[in-house]
Amino acid sequence: MRRLLKPLWFLLALLFLIEAWLWDYLVPLIRWIVDSIPWRTLKARLAAAIDHLSPPATLVVFLIPAAIYFGLELIALWPLAYGRWLLALIVLGVAKVIGAAITAFAFDVTRDKLLQMGWFKRGYDMVIGWRDAAHRLADPHLQDIRSWWRELRPAARSRFARFVQRLRRRAQAAVSK
Repeated sequence: MRRLLKPLWFLLALLFLIEAWLWDYLVPLIRWIVDSIPWRTLKARLAAAIDHLSPPATLVVFLIPAAIYFGLELIALWPLAYGRWLLALIVLGVAKVIGAAITAFAFDVTRDKLLQMGWFKRGYDMVIGWRDAAHRLADPHLQDIRSWWRELRPAARSRFARFVQRLRRRAQAAVSK
């Protein structure tokens, strides 16, 4: 039974790492965008206002942007309802970036107060532990995949890219019929 669950755990770890990758690699870009907009004063004012709030009230401040993020992801269902899965994926990707920006901004401002709540700190530590465990599980395989990809000759990589492109065109043609 345990052997049968190993691929499932690997898939879950991979999905978790994709989310972690979005967080780890998009957050610096999002922070740059946020920092380029004159939001520093907004952030300072929000941080000053949060200093006077209790940790549970700060949780509400954090959950409002998270609800906006969830709403943005739901918007991706609209093109999907009309069979436009590529547009739905694009909308979902944009929603992920915007949602990550909103969530990162809100968490940056509320982190210290939120971590004062024992249950939140335990949950935060648990999620960080899951991320670390997912890395331990998937990183050796991802390293193998990266080294395999680097070893492929450029011609083989371009053949693979053309193959993926043909598959994508066939999928789009099947959806449009």
